[in-house]
Amino acid sequence: MKKTLIIHTGGTISMKENPQGSVVETDAHPLSKMEALHSFPIEEVQLFHLPSPHITPEQMLQLTKFIQEKIETNLYNGIVITHGTDTLEETSYFIDLSIKSCIPIVFTGAMRSSNEIGSDGLYNLICAIRVASNPKASNRGVLIVMNDEIHTAQYVTKTATSNVSTFQSPQFGPVGIVTKQDIYFYQKTYQDEIISVSSLTKKVILLKAYAGMDNELLEYILSTNIEGIIIEALGQGNIPPTLVPTIKKLIKKGVTVLFVSRCYKGIVQPTYHYKGGGRALLEDGVIFANHLNGPKARLKLMLLLENDASQREIMTAFRD
Repeated sequence: MKKTLIIHTGGTISMKENPQGSVVETDAHPLSKMEALHSFPIEEVQLFHLPSPHITPEQMLQLTKFIQEKIETNLYNGIVITHGTDTLEETSYFIDLSIKSCIPIVFTGAMRSSNEIGSDGLYNLICAIRVASNPKASNRGVLIVMNDEIHTAQYVTKTATSNVSTFQSPQFGPVGIVTKQDIYFYQKTYQDEIISVSSLTKKVILLKAYAGMDNELLEYILSTNIEGIIIEALGQGNIPPTLVPTIKKLIKKGVTVLFVSRCYKGIVQPTYHYKGGGRALLEDGVIFANHLNGPKARLKLMLLLENDASQREIMTAFRD
């Protein structure tokens, strides 16, 4: 009988609240000894023990390689990764972009540590195991299971700082739910984009546009060896006009400049043709990224640049 592999990486789900009310790290994962897990055929490994703000793209790549090795053993019916919630959406999307898997890969975490009142970690982990071991979850890309809901890595985002229902997919909603009896999917999802990666050398940064923003920071970036910039632009993809001259310089230098919207719903599209408007910037060489938020667009651009993708290939990759 195949098992479900659980890979622990750290985060609140692996922490406890101390008498002073602070959430602190523990030596051993507090959920591993829970009797409720004994009814599931599982195997556990602790790859990292890190709060999620400590996770870097290099560790995401390490996790990718580790998961790939485990999939190739053909010993598991699914894989669950426990992860801190602050960067869970980024790590899960990195894995979604870089691994093609027939068996389910599911991320989960917790908003409350293991000994807090109303702790959600054990329940989320059990739900994640149930989804990962269910054939209905196969060939759907990387999934996130939290708070009885199933989301895709591509569209999920953390929407609240402490609420247990923090993970939402603002554009489309969850793709499924977990009940006491079964797992239900009511949206068909596809994983049709894989970007192979074996190393990470490209530097891509993320900036957020705001009213009255000047170009001082962009001018500094112009003097560095940055290869890509993601700008969370205003509305449908517009910026203050003060930024336009430096953006043109960056593009001329060979830096890939990509726009997403700082709005959490809708897509960027080149509509306005005033200075700083999306239509004018498209003509200058700015690329528009549909459906992705800034942190995820940054990871995707890093992987594309690592594969020496051309400007046209990058445009195509972000268009759909």
